[in-house]
Amino acid sequence: MMLMSSPAMALTRDDGDDPGAGLSVAQTLGLYVAIPIVLFAVIAGLVMLPSVVGKDKKK
Repeated sequence: MMLMSSPAMALTRDDGDDPGAGLSVAQTLGLYVAIPIVLFAVIAGLVMLPSVVGKDKKK
């Protein structure tokens, strides 16, 4: 029973288990760093836009 629960059995793929290719360092940084920063900047710009446009109309 111990042989069947050894870590070597973890290398056996289950049905439907199809891992994709790994990400490079540049892809990982782009996905988890660059895209969130760009999205934050776009959303912040959209939120600030009405107040910037509204100030011009009041003057």
